[in-house]
Amino acid sequence: MIPPAHTVHGLVDADREAALLLDIVEATSHGPGVEPLAAAVAQLITTASASDVCFVHVLDDSDRALTLAGATPPFDQQVGKVRLPLGSGISGWVASHRTPVVIVDNKEADPRYVPIEALRGASYTSMASVPMETGPGGLVGVLNVHTIDRRDFTDRDIELLLVIGRLIAGALHQARLHRQLAARERAHENFAEQVIAAQEVERRRLAGDIHDGISQRLVTLTYRLDAAARAVDNDPADAAIQIAKAREMVALTLEEARAAISGLRPPVLDDLGLAGGLASLASSMPPLNLDLDLADERLPEHIEVALYRIAQECLQNIVKHAGATAATVAFTVVGGDARLEVSDNGVGFTTADDRSRDSRSGGYGMLSMAERAELVDGRLTVRSRPGAGTTITVTIPLHPAHAD
Repeated sequence: MIPPAHTVHGLVDADREAALLLDIVEATSHGPGVEPLAAAVAQLITTASASDVCFVHVLDDSDRALTLAGATPPFDQQVGKVRLPLGSGISGWVASHRTPVVIVDNKEADPRYVPIEALRGASYTSMASVPMETGPGGLVGVLNVHTIDRRDFTDRDIELLLVIGRLIAGALHQARLHRQLAARERAHENFAEQVIAAQEVERRRLAGDIHDGISQRLVTLTYRLDAAARAVDNDPADAAIQIAKAREMVALTLEEARAAISGLRPPVLDDLGLAGGLASLASSMPPLNLDLDLADERLPEHIEVALYRIAQECLQNIVKHAGATAATVAFTVVGGDARLEVSDNGVGFTTADDRSRDSRSGGYGMLSMAERAELVDGRLTVRSRPGAGTTITVTIPLHPAHAD
């Protein structure tokens, strides 16, 4: 490729370098927002240098991809919309290898280059891409500078970009943590509201069941016993009939009472423990080839209930949505941790950062399982790919005395 007639040397002259670094430091003190900080840095770099556009890609909350967090106009409209998996394209390669890349011209000839239509890469001749790190191994994102005219980036240019990257990496890292904490707090608030609403619905349901079912049967039982008492001397046969009907009423009332109680706490846990409860739960599922590996371990009551309910939600999702022919339920206690793993060979799905978008669970199902795990200091992880099934794992640390 014949370079354009106009070739620029040097990113920022010595007089502007110190001023630019001071401006960057000033920008990092303007609040915890990821996008405002990234936008300010991109604008500062393009204003202070002869570059035409700057992109700030930040590691997303999954730590598996970069998201465009800041850009100079007109590309600021693409913030939040461009996502690059680690290892994909120049930026993904820089993130994976933590090594700067300079391309003077003919980007298309570089095997690492992947065109991004929204960012109009073909319009720019030269580029420099550097990692933004808080320290060894502390990748936060990637900083890219592009020019329309050919640019011979010098070693000093790259060092300057690396310094800028290190300056803003700490602030961006704190901003990411702040955003994650805020999202977590919102999720907890939403879940708390949902739990309270669900509790009220459950209370109304239970009150209705008691009033319409158990209470009415007890009233009828009283009539039967009164009739039997009146007939015991005059008509023993009728008394026997009334007593038999009273016994039937007692059996029905007990059945309804057990059903109401099971909605609050699975009685099978009291009788069989978690392993037996999970085995009973698996046997109640519609035809499905289930492989069980269950440790015969008793856990604190609240942990058993949490794991049982999570397994129940997982199996219901498999039956309703996965299209699976086989599934595995494994429960172990190893190294002071209780671990539940439910996997299937179903259709799978693409795990999104926002779990509420999970089409298989309808959003609240997956969120409720994760929150239920967190309420007992545990963690829920999801591994899934389209066509490759799904594995949901819950790990809960146990009290040292119980672990021993």
